[in-house]
Formats: sequence, C-alpha cells, structure tokens
Amino acid sequence: MKAGLENLRVVLVAVRNSLNIGAVARAMSNFGAKQLRVVNPYEAAWREAKSAVGAADLLARAEECVAVAEAVADCSLVVGTTAVGNRELRQPLWSLPEAGPAIRERLKTGNVALLFGSEKWGLSNESLSYCHWLLRIPTREEHRSMNLGQAVAVCLYELGGELAPKAPTTARRRKVGGKKRALRMTSHGSQKKDGAQAPSRPRSTGGTRPGEGGPARMETVERIGEAWLRALEKSGYVAPRGKATAEEKLRRMLRRFALQEGDAEVFLGMVKKVLWKLEEGKK
Repeated sequence: MKAGLENLRVVLVAVRNSLNIGAVARAMSNFGAKQLRVVNPYEAAWREAKSAVGAADLLARAEECVAVAEAVADCSLVVGTTAVGNRELRQPLWSLPEAGPAIRERLKTGNVALLFGSEKWGLSNESLSYCHWLLRIPTREEHRSMNLGQAVAVCLYELGGELAPKAPTTARRRKVGGKKRALRMTSHGSQKKDGAQAPSRPRSTGGTRPGEGGPARMETVERIGEAWLRALEKSGYVAPRGKATAEEKLRRMLRRFALQEGDAEVFLGMVKKVLWKLEEGKK
C-alpha cells in the first residue's frame, strides 16, 4: 500500500440492502479502511448486515449516525460519489483517477469522508451540500451506475493500491450530464472546469493562528453555517419558507471557501458576535 487509509471515513447514507452493506465492509477489510459510518440505514438491513463474513469486527465497530453532519464532523475534506445521470451538479466533479492523488495527499494530514448514497437514489441534494466536491467512477455512458459494494471496492483500490495511476497532466475533454466540459491541470496540480477552481492539494501548516492549523474540520464549518443562518434569519435576509434552500446554498458556499482551521475559528467568533448583537437589539 502506498498511502494508508486509516484517516478515511467511508460513509453510507440511507442504505437499504444488507448484502450491499456486508460487501462494503468486506471491501474495506480487503484494503485496510477501518472506519465505517452509516447514516439513517434501513434498520432491518443494518441488523442483518452485522453478520457479514470476514468483516464482522469492522461492522461491530461501525458508527451509526443520525445525520450526515455528524458523520463528517471530524473530517477536513468531504467527497461525495455520484453516477451523475441527468442531475444538476453544484460542486466540482472529478473522475476517480483524477481525484485519487488529491485524496491520498489529504489523507496524510487529516480525515477524509467518502460518501455513498442509497442503492436506488444515490445521494440527495441535501447530502451533497455537505461535500467539497464530487467523484465519479468512469463507466460506460450507457450504464453509469454501479453496485454499492463494487463502487466502494473500486474507490478503495484507487485510493490505497500500489498500482493507483497518476493524475493526468494533459488537456482533455469529457462529457458530463450531456455537455462537454474542458478539463486542464493547473501548475499546482489542481484542476479547473469551465473556469471553476477545483480543489487544491493541502499545504502543511502548524499552529492554530489565523490562516494556519490545516484545513478546517467540518464540525467548525457547520457551526459557522448554523450561526450565520440564524443571523440571516434575524436580519430578515432569509424568510422562513426559504430556510432549507438558503441552508444548502450557505453550506456549499462555506466549503468553497476552503477555510483553514485558524481562520474558521476566527470566522465563527465574528459571526457569533454579529448574531449576539442582532439578538440583543431585538430585546
């Protein structure tokens, strides 16, 4: 193995098939990924899956979470998987061979969550709003979706295998959602699609001063979003009926900021102060 998967969190959201859950655990055991988290699984399937052959210990240690936010709280990078289909995507999309090097690099310095959705629907738009960017396994256009267990196994092989291919360095075009998009490598190894900045490789930093401390944990970023949303509601910027949409937009925007932990803590303090002033003014 080139890069260990100790810092990888495999997150299954609303899965319903016990055989698929067992296959995921078996694949994780094969490649050395040890942290499985499940969000709102179908209860009967979850109970039955715990007897998976060869992965019972891993399933016994798996964490059951009530929400995606809880499952990714200790991670600094969250990547969602998708077959794309006809859905409109609001985050940068990488293919697995392109994403592999960036994920492996981030795994050296912090926790990374890799999200997989239900067998029938994949990840919801609400679940995708927790992701910094999205990942797709290259398959035939005529048959894009994969079995859940197989998809996890392919991703883990790419992220942890000796034979993981290097990131492409030449210009190319590919078809996503019916449209062709340009894809090129920047001088720092990050990629751009249609002018949008794709995630960059993490830089090693020390301390917790502003601008330092490594990429912010999602727990801190989520607290910023919660405080900011309350401030927007108090100010009248967000109407009650538009709260859910505003929350998803705000969550995606905060992830595009790519905050460092030190900056995130300062940002959280600022937003809390603004919120406190707004609440004081209404008394």
